[in-house]
Amino acid sequence: MDITAMEIMNPDDVSRWFRIPKSTLYKLCLAGQIPSKKIGKHWRFDRGELERWFKEKENF
Repeated sequence: MDITAMEIMNPDDVSRWFRIPKSTLYKLCLAGQIPSKKIGKHWRFDRGELERWFKEKENF
């Protein structure tokens, strides 16, 4: 993947986008249930990965 094409989001962005509390988002991250990366103490998300993950979840 071309790193310049990635849109990196922080937990505030993702929780607003999915309309879920940040506490729920952190639980999903820690459980490995949502695509995320921890850099030091900060969680980061690739919007493209989240969109693919969400579309896959819609099929269940």
